[in-house]
Amino acid sequence: MNLESLREYCLSFKGATEDIKWGHDLCFCIAGKMFCVTHLEKPHSTSFKVPDEDFNEMSNRQGFSPAPYVARHKWVLAEDLSALSDKEWKQHVKTSYELVAAKLPAKEKKKLGI
Repeated sequence: MNLESLREYCLSFKGATEDIKWGHDLCFCIAGKMFCVTHLEKPHSTSFKVPDEDFNEMSNRQGFSPAPYVARHKWVLAEDLSALSDKEWKQHVKTSYELVAAKLPAKEKKKLGI
């Protein structure tokens, strides 16, 4: 997966938006809540939320670590976009989106149609 295909995939989710934060990170959000963050400079390290039960396994996988500042919320950091296959990226990003969307207030979910 490359940065542009990751961007297109993230924006394909209902209500997804993008924003540049901290001057060099492209953040994908739903209702202002991040579900995927990628560094704009190569090697494009990317963070995403994982289910609680998958956090330890993903954090200890080669090429991954607990995401700085948000690991307590079960986010992992992939050091490079080549750390996963396209299929795996899609699966993990979709899961991250769903985990974040599930915690939105009912009013916000209804507004977004999710």
